[in-house]
Amino acid sequence: MGKTLLFTGHPQSGKTTVIRKIIAGLGAQAGGFFTEEIFGPGGRQGFELFTLEGQRALLAHKDLRGNNLPRIGRYGVNLNTLEDIGIPALLKAAAAGKVVIVDEIGKMELLSPRFRDTVLQLILGPAVIIGAIIYKPQPQADLFKKLAQVTLWEVNQRNRDQLPQMALEWLAKQYKL
Repeated sequence: MGKTLLFTGHPQSGKTTVIRKIIAGLGAQAGGFFTEEIFGPGGRQGFELFTLEGQRALLAHKDLRGNNLPRIGRYGVNLNTLEDIGIPALLKAAAAGKVVIVDEIGKMELLSPRFRDTVLQLILGPAVIIGAIIYKPQPQADLFKKLAQVTLWEVNQRNRDQLPQMALEWLAKQYKL
């Protein structure tokens, strides 16, 4: 059993909700970031990144455009948000000995080599990590899922309400948190 617990599941299965409840249960013992969808007229407009220290920034948006801006589907992705705010939040949490929250390891985030390298170093290092990872096959995500240090739990409608408490018990049992 690894020291990294990653939640996977279909889009809208409740992964971020599970992570947010774990964050609430851990309180000051957690650091890192989570993402939230931005909704507006016509449905989902983009995604915002929130650090557990209170920073927030636009990660992706349908109206975000630029010559060198990568796109995932209809969203322009601001990798600077991830690299200038998200990655430092992960590293700061790990350095402080907190449970590192990584929500999410998805298509957008995996566009960043710095993010991929940071997550791999954290998984292979001494940090305890709770995160969400893309469900569909993706080469880099699949590599993370197969690491011996990773425990993978699938989120679905039947179990999503129980998973936050199960994760907190897993952390308490494994790491005396």
